[in-house]
Amino acid sequence: MMKRIGFFDLENHFAFYGAYHSNRINIAIHMMCVWPILFTALLLLYFTPSLFNLPPFELSLSGYKVVLLFNIGFLLTLIYSVFYVRFDPRAGSLAAFLCLICWVSSSFIASRLGFLLAYKVVLVVQLLCWTGQFIGHGIFEKRAPALLDNLAQAFLMAPFFVLLEALQASGYEPYPGFHARVQAKIEAEINEWQDKRQTLIS
Repeated sequence: MMKRIGFFDLENHFAFYGAYHSNRINIAIHMMCVWPILFTALLLLYFTPSLFNLPPFELSLSGYKVVLLFNIGFLLTLIYSVFYVRFDPRAGSLAAFLCLICWVSSSFIASRLGFLLAYKVVLVVQLLCWTGQFIGHGIFEKRAPALLDNLAQAFLMAPFFVLLEALQASGYEPYPGFHARVQAKIEAEINEWQDKRQTLIS
């Protein structure tokens, strides 16, 4: 695979993300929190109306019936999946598959909990996960979250980057030399940020 340019330049995006997530504890917190945030968001979005009056689709899994609605939750899953595959076909396909699992399983849970109980579950999980991430940045990373500088990083790319970070720890690279180039960019960006902070302090 060749290096992409423009918006789908995975190298630059991942370096930007990595510059805000260099502390191991902060990375671990994000690995535990990012996907539950996406999952519970889909859980709540299950209760949004169907797009273009599309009929629901019934899926049977091991004797359990799952009613899938083609609503905003489905659209979000589709957008995330397409973006992830476009960034990197191999890791992106895995991320897209996980998004699909999240959509199907959240639909199953939401249809059984009902809106009022699902809302309470979502609220608790979202509060815990977002609080954990802010603690990770404030106490361990000692740097504000990336969402303050790039909202798309927080809400669109973070689940994929967390997965890619886990795959990278086991030796995966989208293409040869990816990790080395990204690490060099991360170090350069962190040094630039530290220099700016030192200038402001002095």
